[in-house]
Amino acid sequence: MMLILALVTLVLHGALTGLFYTFSMSVIPGLNAIDPAQAETAMRSINVKILNPWLYLAFLGSPVAALVTGFLAGSPAAIWFFAAAAVSFVGSFLVTMVINVPMNNAVNAGTMSWKDYSPRWTAWNTFRAAASAAGLVLVGVGLVNL
Repeated sequence: MMLILALVTLVLHGALTGLFYTFSMSVIPGLNAIDPAQAETAMRSINVKILNPWLYLAFLGSPVAALVTGFLAGSPAAIWFFAAAAVSFVGSFLVTMVINVPMNNAVNAGTMSWKDYSPRWTAWNTFRAAASAAGLVLVGVGLVNL
């Protein structure tokens, strides 16, 4: 059971890392290549459609699964899972809630231009991708220490 929980934690971290990476490396650059008004319209649609159970599973599940796995794992694996939970919570969840979501809300409301939104949002999203990748590595190290 412990191995299954650790693998689920790994998959959730991988999914979240891939999501953030994909936005920074292809979605936003693709939107930057079209008319800014069209990019804003497309991003508004993305902001609505991305709010679904699959996102919540990876987004909320990554730190929670790592924390639970840490509590159930023995030493020395536990510390790696706890570290993954902390990195995921701060680098993904907090950054999303404090920076990216308010920017999404501003674009949705039409109070932030694409020119102002895209570079800043992408920089913070790339930070989320890097943090998620770090969490993924930490989960992997925890997994091999079970």
